[in-house]
Amino acid sequence: MPEWMRGRAQVRHVHRRPARPGVVAPFPDWVSPGVRGTLAEQGVAALWQHQRLAAEAAFGGRHVALSTSTGSGKSLAYLLPVIAATADGVVGRDCGVHRWAQASRAHTALYLAPTKALAHDQARRAAALGGGSWRISTLDGDSETAERRFAREFATFVLTNPDMLHRSVLPGHERWQGLLRSLRYVVVDEAHRYRGLFGAHVGNVLRRLRRLCRHYGSDPVFVSASGTIADPARHLQRLAGVTDVLAVDNDTSSRPALDFVVWQGEEDPHREAAGMLAALVDSGGQALAFTTSRVQAELVADQARRHCLVAEDIASYRAGYLAADRREVEGALSSGRLRGVACTNALELGVDIAGMDAVLTVGFPGSLAALWQQAGRAGRDGRDALVVLLAKPDPLDSWLCDHPESLFDTAIEATVLHPEQPAVLAAHLAAAAQELPVSAGDEEFFGSTMPGLLEVLATRGALRRRGASWYWTAPTRAVDRIDLRSIAGTGVEIVCSATGRVIGQVDTAAADRTVHTGAVYLHQGEQWLVEDYDLDAGVALCRQARAEWFTQPSTQTSVRIIGTDRRRELGRGSLFAGTVELTSQVTGYLRRDAATGTVWDATPLDLPARTFRTRALWWTLPDAAGLAERDLAGGLHAAEHAAIGLLPRFTPCDSGDVGGLSITHHADTGAPTVFVHDGLAGGSGFADQAYRLAERWLDATAELLAACGCEQGCPRCVVSPRCGSGNHPLDRRSALAVLTLLIDRGGLTGRGALPGHGMPVTLPA
Repeated sequence: MPEWMRGRAQVRHVHRRPARPGVVAPFPDWVSPGVRGTLAEQGVAALWQHQRLAAEAAFGGRHVALSTSTGSGKSLAYLLPVIAATADGVVGRDCGVHRWAQASRAHTALYLAPTKALAHDQARRAAALGGGSWRISTLDGDSETAERRFAREFATFVLTNPDMLHRSVLPGHERWQGLLRSLRYVVVDEAHRYRGLFGAHVGNVLRRLRRLCRHYGSDPVFVSASGTIADPARHLQRLAGVTDVLAVDNDTSSRPALDFVVWQGEEDPHREAAGMLAALVDSGGQALAFTTSRVQAELVADQARRHCLVAEDIASYRAGYLAADRREVEGALSSGRLRGVACTNALELGVDIAGMDAVLTVGFPGSLAALWQQAGRAGRDGRDALVVLLAKPDPLDSWLCDHPESLFDTAIEATVLHPEQPAVLAAHLAAAAQELPVSAGDEEFFGSTMPGLLEVLATRGALRRRGASWYWTAPTRAVDRIDLRSIAGTGVEIVCSATGRVIGQVDTAAADRTVHTGAVYLHQGEQWLVEDYDLDAGVALCRQARAEWFTQPSTQTSVRIIGTDRRRELGRGSLFAGTVELTSQVTGYLRRDAATGTVWDATPLDLPARTFRTRALWWTLPDAAGLAERDLAGGLHAAEHAAIGLLPRFTPCDSGDVGGLSITHHADTGAPTVFVHDGLAGGSGFADQAYRLAERWLDATAELLAACGCEQGCPRCVVSPRCGSGNHPLDRRSALAVLTLLIDRGGLTGRGALPGHGMPVTLPA
């Protein structure tokens, strides 16, 4: 930790992690002399013990879930058996569980990454390791016709992404049968990224892949690689639908000493990060600053350059850059020519940037796995390192500042993944039926809910049953109706009205709130004013404009309880879990001053109501908690906001994965009620997990409210930028009274302001 940071009131906690020596192991005898020689030239004379264990298991035909820290050599662990099979032609030790086709084509392997940039980065690393004779190819939406043909007909190691597998390879499997027939390995990199809705979609893509491989006579070994996650073997089983998975999660690599600082200031944390980045660069170090958005990456880099002695030492990095621009930044960082970068999590996803002296993270990134993934960029070449978490003014970050042990002494969160989510699985069953007719035997891949969903699809006319099989009926492609990052198809296109250029896309479920007529839409730092929102065409027409205001949608939401399947007492109240029907309608929007947030005016909108069923938990109170009607409404609303804001610490959901509703007298319960529901039709598992953890979760929420020194409420405790009713009414003290009834802890009256506040950031010149 630098001297200018020591003793600051903003430093809430310092975690010191000592250095650790590594445990080495020799190369397996099946690794070729050529590969050993190449590694020796790169300074690698032996493996870490966990690399050897993972490589041997995969070579022997066992599925492997590799989960160790950033910089621990996961890539080499899975590349060794892949090279042996696809470049050196080593047959391997077939354990009888997996059958590898004896095809005229050499054994092949697929590598899947969540981003195109990561796949290209891994392709370069693999090429450097396997030699010029190894037939490697990248495959994505930017690939030329000749590149696609080479990947399809000649390559033995194809690096791609789930979207390309979903949209191109699987629907056109007849042309790809050479690759699929000889497929021996499927590597799923950054596996911790596949959770929630995206994970459910990718899980079904992998099941469709396994089904087609079985059709062509292969049964590939799956190897997942990720930063530290809870129960990695279970995650791979859920993701790919496979069994007999070996978890390799004991990290035996060496690591440097690390100071991890939790910082809570009064200023905008992005502005503080810019000052820190400049100070670290000026002191001779190399640093990354992970920001919360593409726009903030650009702004932080710009502010840091203004304060840095040499402005050219600092750059930005985010998704959306051209490949050449990304390569230039990565190369400059690796060579040391570039000293500081403000970035999004695009630099979290395995791109080979090593040896940073410091990493700054603005705001808790949603999970401990993501936090340590970012922190792992620091000190990877053996130098001691610094990591700083700059807390945002929101409930979760405020609570973490009071409970740093939750960052350093708590197990990594369990990953929530439900490939059997009905809406997601039904869409992929339709795609699978178009690829090959679906029969009863496919329940092995798609699970026990498959028969019922096939009947539903037939009732809707999407599938037709002939004999014992189910067929796709439409002349269009089923996969074109599936967006892997959305529940509602391919979404709404955002189009420039002057040129017709598509500038972006938004999920249909979120379009009413974000691209309604009159909305200000941000895209890559530019402001666009939506002129017309055509729901039937799925298009929002907009023009570029510089607005001195931003828009906030106003919504009306109601909830109806369809069924209750769990209940228990919770303090003096009751807790329930079950299925609910949500009806939501965007009724208008507010224009707010961009600088002050002051409301300028309100505009009504005539948009349809949206209704869907999902999973939820809800709690009821025995009475009005001794509060007047208005205080009760503000207390329930504030308790809902604070609880949802803190929920990602207890279940790894993102801010858009869950929603809430508070009602002083609900028609179905007859009592004051707060609902917390999954944002995905059919449910995504977060509400059910929150039900199981409710006591700890709500107890922590009460502590957060008691610790905040504000009056009615503030962004650190209950004010939410996503609130559809404009954060009205909110009452922190009434919320504390509400939660005290639930956790049955009398006497919680608030402990005043959090310590360590009020001192402005002063960084060295």
